[in-house]
Amino acid sequence: MISKTYRRILVGCTILIGHSSLGEAQSVPVYLDESKPVEQRIEDALARMTLDEKIAVIHAQSKFSSPGVKRLGFPDLWTDDGPHGVRPDVLWDEWVQAGQTNDSCVAFPALTCLAATWNPQMARLYGESLGEEALYRKKSVILGPGVNIYRTPLGGRNFEYMGEDPLLASRMVVPYVQGLQSKGVAACVKHYALNNDEEYRHQVNVVVSDRALHEIYLPAFKAAVTEGGAWAIMGAYNLYRNQHNCHNSILLNKILKQDWGFDGVVISDWGGCHDTDEAVTNGLDLEFGTWTDGLTMGRTNAYDSYHLAEAYKQAIREGRYTTKELDEKVRRVLRLFYRTTMRREKPFGFLCSESHYDAALRIAQEGIVLLKNDRVAKAGGKKETAPLLPLDLSKKKRILVVGENAIKMMTVGGGSSSLKVQREILPLDAIQARCSKFKAQCSYARGYVGDTIQSYDGVTVGRSLYEARSAEELRTEAVVKAKEADVVIFFGGLNKSDYQDSEGHDRRQYGLPYGQDELLEALLAVNKDIVYVNISGNAVAMPWLDKVPAVVQGWFIGSEAGEALVSVLMGDVNPSGKLPFTWYQRLEDCGAHALNTYPGTWRDDHQVIDETYKEGVYVGYRWTDKQKVRPLFAFGHGLSYTTFKFGKLTADRQRLTADEQITFTVSVTNTGRRAGSETVQLYIADKKASVDRPVKELKAFQKVFLQPGETTDVKLTIGRDALSFYDETTQAWKAEPGEFEALVGSASDRLPAKYIFRLE
Repeated sequence: MISKTYRRILVGCTILIGHSSLGEAQSVPVYLDESKPVEQRIEDALARMTLDEKIAVIHAQSKFSSPGVKRLGFPDLWTDDGPHGVRPDVLWDEWVQAGQTNDSCVAFPALTCLAATWNPQMARLYGESLGEEALYRKKSVILGPGVNIYRTPLGGRNFEYMGEDPLLASRMVVPYVQGLQSKGVAACVKHYALNNDEEYRHQVNVVVSDRALHEIYLPAFKAAVTEGGAWAIMGAYNLYRNQHNCHNSILLNKILKQDWGFDGVVISDWGGCHDTDEAVTNGLDLEFGTWTDGLTMGRTNAYDSYHLAEAYKQAIREGRYTTKELDEKVRRVLRLFYRTTMRREKPFGFLCSESHYDAALRIAQEGIVLLKNDRVAKAGGKKETAPLLPLDLSKKKRILVVGENAIKMMTVGGGSSSLKVQREILPLDAIQARCSKFKAQCSYARGYVGDTIQSYDGVTVGRSLYEARSAEELRTEAVVKAKEADVVIFFGGLNKSDYQDSEGHDRRQYGLPYGQDELLEALLAVNKDIVYVNISGNAVAMPWLDKVPAVVQGWFIGSEAGEALVSVLMGDVNPSGKLPFTWYQRLEDCGAHALNTYPGTWRDDHQVIDETYKEGVYVGYRWTDKQKVRPLFAFGHGLSYTTFKFGKLTADRQRLTADEQITFTVSVTNTGRRAGSETVQLYIADKKASVDRPVKELKAFQKVFLQPGETTDVKLTIGRDALSFYDETTQAWKAEPGEFEALVGSASDRLPAKYIFRLE
């Protein structure tokens, strides 16, 4: 049955197209006839549109919307930032918040935390939950997720991405996209491609081998398109082969649309379009944010002066272009309309629902990584020892919380991903609430001052961060209180300020800011039982690591941050997160810095900075393996409160042909006293190749939950694609016959189970 609203659209449209008889008035135009194939409806709508209407739908009309076709009943298209939550609304033509009271949101964990779950089911839950929030807010396109590769730990937006490994990012982005789009909201996967730095992001020209491009930097985007079915892709700010990526012929026309068969819309990053001719011919479909840098005001009401606006229309009228390219862009935009704004059978949206908070909590709990948990003396002066975590508040009655990050909202700041949350549970509040239940004492010392900004983008930061005391006074207070504490929980790391984990700039140092190292050393001098919780989306230097018994990677984990962290620290939840990147001991242990390729070399005119990815495919653990460098914590590392044992690795064959698959089986046993999850990781080593290949590469993984004493068989299947490299000579993937080795374990540096097989 046709709804009243839809019937009004039909009647209005039939009147407009001049039908006169009653029979004709009741007929449904093809473009509105849901019984017709979508492509036929697209062609019918396209044929009805004027030149002005076609030009209008391929560029923005406000900061976050582009027009529909009102005459034909197509609504406007509204986008919004939000890899981690739906951004608050801004004014029509300003970055200033609109001041609404119904645009708060649930903040989900940043994508580094999602990747650290190593659980595609969590990615699906994430996408579905975010999609429901977007539906309630009437957003048709969410600008995310981000899948750029973690090339250097200085990258300012690494917290928005899914780590260093293309296979891990690929397996996590597909269900995220599918979950989001199952709600009728388009995923706009970003930033395509090679957007691995924030510093000079509008000017950096990436010089990278075809092999590294295809093996490291493109697979997650390809998976999002070919497996996830992404409806939109956002171009990146940077250049590749001297063309900006928002209108880059190779990346957009050749690889994305021709090779991968992408049928969606390429959307420019805000301010990423620079040239009308390239925008017309090189694959851009929908232009947003021109004359801004994506963060600040820019030109006022400049929409008609966009590259795909009046300049393009005038070029068509003058005969410099036909409407061939324009019609192709409009087809893609209309296809997006039919998938989103014109899709009548949509699920319901929900704002800040209980299920969304539960999803945010579950994802955070699964993503928190226990990096270290040494044994310490038990309470009572006995010689017995036990791991410091989880904390037993029935025995440790005096808890000291130290650090600004225990009281600082991390959903605010960081650039375009900054949110206006309905609530954010701070770590200190959650710990104090828990201690009160067990009649334990919880005191607090700030210890250091980092960021005292009280508001960002119109959102206040909760409790006041104003501080009048000196650094020495703050440190002295913390040390005095630490002397009396049974355990010290230090919440340190980074924040969302400029030059830390934030859009627009990269970090200036690998070490912790604000004198945190010195504060930790002072605390260690009076109390050895310290739990260090690192809040960040990046690795940091830890020169004191040997002295600190317990270390937890706490990420930026959104609305339920405090609750999630307390549940892990106190043992309600058994940690199961695994690092999605290599945690280097020194910055120089990272290939990009070891080879002095970052941030690049300015050209003589200082308009473009060339950054050559000299390390090639050797990113992250691939580099440390090759150089035999021991990281602080390996890719895939993550401890548990229980223990696991891997059995013998077997396979269903010893030889396989190019069109066959091989399935590996390994038994995993929970040998501890607590239920817990382990992630079984499969790496493949090519024993002899015609090109230089990494020592090993991740090719499959599976997370399993086991009760104490329980054993399960884990099966991991791969095919020829997992054995292949990108051959630059033939510009195609190639798997060479020969001997390969499968290595299975719990981290990239703990792979006890091995199996040799051959590709014929």
